[in-house]
Amino acid sequence: MLELLKGRRLGFIGIGKLGEALVSGLIAAGVNRRQIAGADHEADRRALARKELGIAVFKSNAELAKGRDLIVFAVKPHQMDAALADLRDVITERQVVVSVAASVPTSFFEKRLARPAPVIRVMPNTPALLRAGMSVLTRGAHATEHHLALARAVFDAVGKTAVLEERLMDAVTGLSGSGPAYVYVIIESLAEAGVKLGIPRDVATLLAAQTTLGAAQMAVTLGQHPALLKDMVTTPAGCTVDGLMELEEGGLRVTLIKAVVTAARRAKELVNG
Repeated sequence: MLELLKGRRLGFIGIGKLGEALVSGLIAAGVNRRQIAGADHEADRRALARKELGIAVFKSNAELAKGRDLIVFAVKPHQMDAALADLRDVITERQVVVSVAASVPTSFFEKRLARPAPVIRVMPNTPALLRAGMSVLTRGAHATEHHLALARAVFDAVGKTAVLEERLMDAVTGLSGSGPAYVYVIIESLAEAGVKLGIPRDVATLLAAQTTLGAAQMAVTLGQHPALLKDMVTTPAGCTVDGLMELEEGGLRVTLIKAVVTAARRAKELVNG
């Protein structure tokens, strides 16, 4: 990652939680903070970024964009038009444009920029704040594999990355983008069950959260099908199989599938590029 980003001038439009997480991750990975600059319309965020991150921060997006090799738009979908307003004639075909705005297609940028700049769309998720995120990238019409690799190097600093076709990005939003919320409901429910059985709430929450973390780590590290890992826990005539029967009878599996599909459908409706 560091080799790809060596000497590259990186810009971040929007220094909110995600922008801050990306900058912090890059600095922790060894990227020189002098390579990085940000822009934000909120004075408090600019001051905090200068103090906490030690990077140059501008009020003007256009001022930030000049001379940057890669520009990350870390703003919400409804803010994207405003963020692009003074950049149409500033961004060139030699600069890589990266967007983390959910549901905003690469064509949204391509239609609004005066030059055929390479655009990379990314769907990260909130665990990136702890450098445990999952980010999925896709490239626009003018982006090459090299442009994709540069953008991927940025997000490798805050977790794991994958590349998919853009037609699948709304599904990614419903799965890994919204997924942490579903997992928190599961953790909360497991903890409530522990409380019902007499375990103190703080301990029950720790048991539920650490169990979820450990199970996820096994799935990622071992690379085995979740059904095989489930069978490792489920002994013949044991208590786990009774619990699994309750989950199946309650429709947890189908409900989770429906949640992802519904969120993905909603993601497709959010922005018409």
